[in-house]
Amino acid sequence: MEITGRLVANATVRAVSEDKKVTGFRVAVNRNYQSKGERKQETAFVDCTYWRGDGVAPYLKKGMLVQLSGFMTAEPWVSRDGEPMASLKFRTDNIDMLTKSAQ
Repeated sequence: MEITGRLVANATVRAVSEDKKVTGFRVAVNRNYQSKGERKQETAFVDCTYWRGDGVAPYLKKGMLVQLSGFMTAEPWVSRDGEPMASLKFRTDNIDMLTKSAQ
């Protein structure tokens, strides 16, 4: 699956074990459509992870346009009210930077 969107913040890296790190970032994905003759835009915010190394993180800056390939995963959790919830995450296998990094 592929998605294209803009980074809403700089990527971050966190250690998940002594020898494993994950790069995390969020992208805004826009959908343009017409409703009753009026042009509209809807934005979805997608949390993404990249497990293939943390060297890419310094290049992933807020505002960059990126095309990602990978797959969606569902992560269950429990709300403060005790309600079961789930969030979708995009596990990124490949990142194509469509605009230059402002590094």
